[in-house]
Formats: sequence, structure tokens, C-alpha cells
Amino acid sequence: MKTLKGKVALVTGGSRGIGRAICLALAEAGADVAVNYSHSPDAAEETAAQCAALGVRSQIYKADVSSEQDVQEMAGKILADLGTVQVLVNNAGITRDKSFLKMTRGMWDEVLAINLTGPFLVTHALLGPMVESGWGRIINLSSVVGQEGNFGQANYAATKGGVISFTMTLARELARKNITVNAIAPGFIETDMTKAVPDAVKDQVRAITPVGRLGMPEEVAAAAAFLASPQAAYITGQVIAVNGGMYM
Repeated sequence: MKTLKGKVALVTGGSRGIGRAICLALAEAGADVAVNYSHSPDAAEETAAQCAALGVRSQIYKADVSSEQDVQEMAGKILADLGTVQVLVNNAGITRDKSFLKMTRGMWDEVLAINLTGPFLVTHALLGPMVESGWGRIINLSSVVGQEGNFGQANYAATKGGVISFTMTLARELARKNITVNAIAPGFIETDMTKAVPDAVKDQVRAITPVGRLGMPEEVAAAAAFLASPQAAYITGQVIAVNGGMYM
């Protein structure tokens, strides 16, 4: 069912991995999809082409989500090209892992800028027209690490925990405006990022995950597509865990 037909969606960090899977799930539901990227134009074009093959409009937009100027320019271009964004997925994120004693201020600042300031800037830039449209869905990507912490990821955990609090606050502020705001907290998902993780570490992750495996990007995307749908209108301020039971 094309439950999002006529809606415009923006997925930040949409060129690959979880972001690409979410773009495709939203396109399959009928949404026109703006694919944000920062470093991989070819991958973003491939995502947009796959979305277009599903019968929707899809274009790519380069922007560093930590740059207010980039975000404002992107918001203006999307509005001119596709229309008002009513489904926003704040997915863009980075890691700069190091034990806290060895973590530098630069590593801390870089992760906070992308993972936490980025959702603020993008949401702030798009929220006005979304409110005026009378309908909206904001979906923020958190992480199991934001719920329980993880060795060597103090910066990342702080941002993903912050995303949850940000989500709950916006949900309270926007509920009467017919806009829902939810978070998805994935566990360890099979992506390019996890391919770089040593096999021994991935074996440990599988051992502490009740379902005994890593997740797939499409499983996170399915949750995003549901939260974006009209059927999820009574769900707001929630954290949907897609983690195989790792944290419950």
C-alpha cells in the first residue's frame, strides 16, 4: 500500500547502509525521497536511482548536517524541487571511538556536531513548513549504545542518549500539531561500518544478543516506514528498539 503517496521525505546520511534502506522503504510506501549525503555522491545517486525505480521522485542533496549554512541551503533546495518535507529521518551519524582517557576534545566535538547538533539544525530548518502543512513524522536514529553505554564510545553514547531526550521533548511540543516524533535504537547492524569490526568482536556481539545474529538494515528501515505511516499516528515520544534483544 502506498500509504505515503504525496508525501516528501528527507533521509540524512541516506547514501548507504541503514540510510539507504530507509530511503527505499519510504519510496516503496510511495514517498518522494530527498537523499542527503556528505561524501559519497555516487552512492547517493545509486540510492536515488533505486528509489526512482519504485515510481517516485528522488534527488540527492549534499550537505554537512553540522553546518547551519549547508542545512539551510539544502532545505531551500528540497522545498523548491520536491515540496514541503513531512517525513524527516535524522539518520546521519559518525563514530570516533577511543577510551575516554585517550579521547581528544576534537573527537568529542566532531561526534557531537554531526550526531546531535545535526538533528537540531535539520529539524529546525524544516519544522516551520511541516507545522504549516498540518502533518508530520520526525524519526531520529539513536542506538542501543545510547541506552546502555559502550566501552570506548563516551562521545557516541552521549549523542545517542541526547537524541532520545531530544525526541521526547519534541514529541511533547509537537503532538497537538499532528506531528509525531519517535526514535529508533538499532543494535549492531550489518553495514559497511560493522564490516570493519574484527570478527572476534562480532562473535562477542552475537553471543550477547538473544537472537544470536547481527541485524539487517532492512529491519531498521521497516520500523522507520511504520513510524512514518498513518497507522502510527498514536505513537509518539517512543524509542523503538531494533536490537535482537540485546537491551530490554
